[in-house]
Amino acid sequence: MPQEEVKNIDATKPTSTNSKEDLIKRFSNELIVAGYSQRTITMYCGYVSKFLDTLKKPVTESKHDDVIAFLVKKKSENVTNTTLALIYSALNFFFKTFLKMTILEDVKRPKIGKKIPIILTRAEVTSLIAAAIKKRDNLILGFLYSSGCRVSECTKLKINDLDLDNYIGSVWGGKGNKDRIVILSKKWAEEIKIYLKNRKISSEFVFCGIDGGKLSEDTIQKIVKKYAKKAGITKDITPHTLRHSYATHLLESGESIRKIQVLLGHTNLSTTQIYTTVSTEELKKVKSPLDSL
Repeated sequence: MPQEEVKNIDATKPTSTNSKEDLIKRFSNELIVAGYSQRTITMYCGYVSKFLDTLKKPVTESKHDDVIAFLVKKKSENVTNTTLALIYSALNFFFKTFLKMTILEDVKRPKIGKKIPIILTRAEVTSLIAAAIKKRDNLILGFLYSSGCRVSECTKLKINDLDLDNYIGSVWGGKGNKDRIVILSKKWAEEIKIYLKNRKISSEFVFCGIDGGKLSEDTIQKIVKKYAKKAGITKDITPHTLRHSYATHLLESGESIRKIQVLLGHTNLSTTQIYTTVSTEELKKVKSPLDSL
């Protein structure tokens, strides 16, 4: 089939082919080609769409002040600085890369405050997993903690991604579209073998619904919340809390920060180093100078 000719659309002309929907569609395609994840594409397109809704003129007539006004508006809606930074990134890609406009050159990226992540103790992790009587849910919680995978990676995990004899798994297209190897708990590997062998539902996914399709991230979020409540854990935890706990507990066990970086799939070591600030076991080893007097 001959490739469709790509036409340059003049955004200043109100033609039928220049609707907001068409612009967002072409922007989405640009993000796909750039290798962004579907989750990021959805967020970026959503933020740009909201910006265009506030714009009362052709998009190519956008000015520095229009972007500032939109960011101020979102800030007044009490969005976090993290969200504000995402909105900035979306608009920056939209104007700089997609429309080849330089109106954001003097707009500084919003600063993101560094928060210490919530960490479960080993006892809390044990209680959380033990609270899940349903075998599938028990194995989901065990996998999230023992592998350090993100919830999105857990939902996409396929049976063929597991090498249970060697206790490793493969994560394809993780955050930043990066692939990596994760270690698997020997105990978990033996349990998942039995679970998959006896499962009545046919599916390529390790964790699936009754229709064989992959679970949604929201479903796993609810699973974590459900069993945290059942286990009497009062901390406000999410699936990502298990990832944070995994990294922190590895550090406390003496694993090198460099190995943890690779296992988590972090591009920069500085991202991983946050766990050095939350390792209470390591902090307990520090001797107060008063005791040396």
